[in-house]
Amino acid sequence: MLIGIPKELASGENRVAIIPTDAKKLIRAGATIQIEAGLGLGSGFSDEEYSEAGASVIADRNTVLASADIILRISKPTLDEIGQMKSGCIHVSYLDPFNEHDLIKAFRDQGVSAISMEMIPRSTRSQKMDALSSQASLAGYVMVLLATTKLPRILPMMMTPAGTLKPSTAFIIGAGVAGLQAIATAKRLGAKVVAFDTRSVVAEQVRSLGGKFLEIDLGETGQTKDGYAVALTEEQMKLQLEGQKKQIAESDIVITTAQLFGRKPPVLVTSDMIKGMKPGSVIVDMAAESGGNVEGSVAGETVVVDGVTIIGDGNWSNFVSRDASQMYSANLFNLVDEGWNGDDKKMVIDMENDILQGCVITHGGEIVNETIKNLIN
Repeated sequence: MLIGIPKELASGENRVAIIPTDAKKLIRAGATIQIEAGLGLGSGFSDEEYSEAGASVIADRNTVLASADIILRISKPTLDEIGQMKSGCIHVSYLDPFNEHDLIKAFRDQGVSAISMEMIPRSTRSQKMDALSSQASLAGYVMVLLATTKLPRILPMMMTPAGTLKPSTAFIIGAGVAGLQAIATAKRLGAKVVAFDTRSVVAEQVRSLGGKFLEIDLGETGQTKDGYAVALTEEQMKLQLEGQKKQIAESDIVITTAQLFGRKPPVLVTSDMIKGMKPGSVIVDMAAESGGNVEGSVAGETVVVDGVTIIGDGNWSNFVSRDASQMYSANLFNLVDEGWNGDDKKMVIDMENDILQGCVITHGGEIVNETIKNLIN
């Protein structure tokens, strides 16, 4: 089976779908690999390393797309690229299937089996394929570091002959994968860390990392079977905003991590709260690209509002692209390995497989994911 890996074309994207060591593993399993020339340069992987792993380096992008039986990448393809793919090809990447209806229809009409990395089920067995979690972990780390570059203070307490410097306070809203990593990173750097999550069950995790859990009585809340926070009612949302207001005003750094896959994220920091913060404070909005948790944040930009710096860069793991590539590559390798038939040396889409059931969107000329099928119809 021929696996093709094209370069990522998104502006500033340095991550790569497969690193040389995982390319070598796939080749050992019986696959043939073609990569587009220059694939890994942004993350420090040379064409020579891929060649040494056994992959063919192809200068023509169209050849990589048109000849592949499996295409592995990070970003979703264009409609024109789907038109170049062979019927029966398997395409794996982030797809945003809840919003990209024309893209999903194009996969269906081309006879391409499309796998969405966002739709990997959250189960113990699929953890090694969960790209959302692996990239979010790096995002939590990066967001704290970006905040420190804009904050006109140090994070730890420091005793000097000139006096004692008090520690900075970091407030993390959301204690999922990204939030917990942000808590751990800020704590390691010496900040006083406070965190809040609508799921009270994560309070112990926050405390185990050295953070203080902000108690806000929202009434009955919970989480889905996949571990995501359940959406709050309008009244609960008001209680959360009011309960956070004082803590936000007292914090030097605020990091928001609430994202709702396929939907606009909730506003957690209002303009009124920003006005109440100390000049020089920093907010990092993890959800800026999908609508924002913070009023006034701008996707892909850093802005200053009422003396407060609001960072909305997005694509956070790309700041540490080499490690991000290593993690994403491992996720893809494990996904391909899950469906790999060693006797025939090819990946098989088995719709009885509990992991593939969740993430395969189109197959055999049909939309097979019921949630996406119902949404599009």
